[in-house]
Amino acid sequence: MRSVTILGAGLVGSLLAIILKKKGYEVTIYERRPDMRSNAIGAGKSINLAMSARGWQALDLAGLREDMEALAIPMNGRFLHQADGNTAFQPYGKNNEAIYSVSRGELNKKLMTLAEKHGVKILFDHRCTKVEVQNNILHFQLADGSEKTVPADLLFGADGAFSSLRTSYAYMDRVNAKQNYLEYGYKELAILPGKNGEWMMEKNALHIWPRGKYMMIALPNTDGTFTCTLFMPFEGEVAFEHLKTKEQVTAFFNEKFADAVPLMPTLLEDFFHNPTASLITTHIQPWHYKDKSALIGDAAHAIVPFYGQGMNAGFEDCTIVSRLMEKYGEDWATILQEYDMARKPNGDAVAQLALLNFVEMRDKVADPAFLERKKIEKELGLRFPKQFVSVYEMVSFSHTPYDTAIKCIQAQDALLQQIMAEGNFFENVNDSTFINKLENLVTGYHTSVQQLDFGK
Repeated sequence: MRSVTILGAGLVGSLLAIILKKKGYEVTIYERRPDMRSNAIGAGKSINLAMSARGWQALDLAGLREDMEALAIPMNGRFLHQADGNTAFQPYGKNNEAIYSVSRGELNKKLMTLAEKHGVKILFDHRCTKVEVQNNILHFQLADGSEKTVPADLLFGADGAFSSLRTSYAYMDRVNAKQNYLEYGYKELAILPGKNGEWMMEKNALHIWPRGKYMMIALPNTDGTFTCTLFMPFEGEVAFEHLKTKEQVTAFFNEKFADAVPLMPTLLEDFFHNPTASLITTHIQPWHYKDKSALIGDAAHAIVPFYGQGMNAGFEDCTIVSRLMEKYGEDWATILQEYDMARKPNGDAVAQLALLNFVEMRDKVADPAFLERKKIEKELGLRFPKQFVSVYEMVSFSHTPYDTAIKCIQAQDALLQQIMAEGNFFENVNDSTFINKLENLVTGYHTSVQQLDFGK
């Protein structure tokens, strides 16, 4: 049985290591950072995770669901804080389904500890500078500045958006690679608990302050805090470049996020202490090299965070690798080829879904017509559960391939436009003639998407 080397002890690398170790492989992880369990690293750049069905499925493989359920807070919908001071709650699912707020740091620590418990070796402070892809030789720089090379048998690059293995792939012949930055950055802020540790806003919701060209979100934590993230252009009319002094920041938040300011006593400290980070999407093809190596998680498909699917997609990569190992045993040439073919279209699709959801979160959720459409979607799902499932529910509450979900967008748009063109939906549903027309429209939609692969 081959030995496995993994670059990156983040969420995906640690989970993959556990899965492989449980299958009998000797696994070593090389991590560029110091051990986060004994070092305060990465402060101010976390963005809380939104765990959904795909992530939970992978945690089941690692035997970690029970541990993480104790740290996860269900969010049953979006709580909108409008510019005029009004608020609205928008459920995610039709049957009170939820996505779950989880601390990235706590999950990562638990995954690393569980990996070591199973016998995975993790070497910290090993920054991979390049990989000789053809012969699987890894070059590292250590914390003291010294360098070393390490041979690998089977290699997985789980080392994030700026993966050394991905970069090394990009220098090879017939490899297509690109990266795109949004003109937006993000900054982490915090809403603190009340005097007795209570949550100062609705606990079971993802809070959004949609403002058109920028927005702020907040996710709950088990200690009563909310992790807030401000997304805004780096440059422009309303941009980070104009928030340079305490007075400018205070005036901006008082004008744009007035209801949040009283809940953010550390606003100025957080704003000037935490970095303004960038947002990147990466694409590369292929994702593997022969039977020697493969990219996984963000190393293969870094995406922006607006659908809450980055970690979920990476964890689903691990699930697919596990299934292929069960099917093909130790035939790694076939496993990696099949993995690449199965996941590359879904990696591209989830990247596009994330970009589309950015527009929805910052802009459309404040539009009354859009909110009405969402209500109609829920009603269609309840009336026609076997024929209509919204794209959001496909992505967050099922294992429908991302590539399938994104192909349904156009058909759902057409269906909802036809329904809304008939007038007030919730008045019309009392009319038998409209109900007959509605049934025909939904049946037509269902027929049009049945040829797509909805997975299991």
